[in-house]
Amino acid sequence: MSQPKLPPAALHPDLAEVLLTEGQIRERIKTLAREIKAAYGDGEFTIISLINGAVMFTADLMREIDNPVRLDCIRVSSYGAKTKSIGTPQVIYSLTLDIKARDVLVIDDILDTGKTLKLVKELVQELKPASCRTCVLLDKKARREVALEADFVGFEIPDKFVVGYGLDFAERYRNLPGIGVLKPEKQTTTPWASG
Repeated sequence: MSQPKLPPAALHPDLAEVLLTEGQIRERIKTLAREIKAAYGDGEFTIISLINGAVMFTADLMREIDNPVRLDCIRVSSYGAKTKSIGTPQVIYSLTLDIKARDVLVIDDILDTGKTLKLVKELVQELKPASCRTCVLLDKKARREVALEADFVGFEIPDKFVVGYGLDFAERYRNLPGIGVLKPEKQTTTPWASG
């Protein structure tokens, strides 16, 4: 007896479209994990996750990697309650682990202007790691303002404002399982306001 087909995941009412489904993200993360494993072999490396945005991506990616890994987090503010970068990113919370002479993988949710990842990479390199690679879930090349490319990229996306799977607008929508384009009328400082 055949199984009944399930309806497609309901589109969140604040999204104009779904860009990436939960299943697409899950499959790409498995492939990314294999790419990372090929780069590091069986060796230990330190993951530095940019929070809050990369929390879900980092957690899911780590579960697919069987290397010995250490985890540290760094918090950088670059958007606030805006849909475009607010200028120079600021480090709000820095590293606690010693990464000198260790292999480091910096993980972020999205690479757009490149300013945040450049700042973090420079901060990491000042601490003299053995190596420093970068991994991003999303790459929005159309927004790049600095010459920077990630070593590992999940998906290249168009220049649209996206939320879900850790990505937010004014700290909302991070918990959506997929990634979608936020409706223009919801891109205000109070996206949860009615009307």
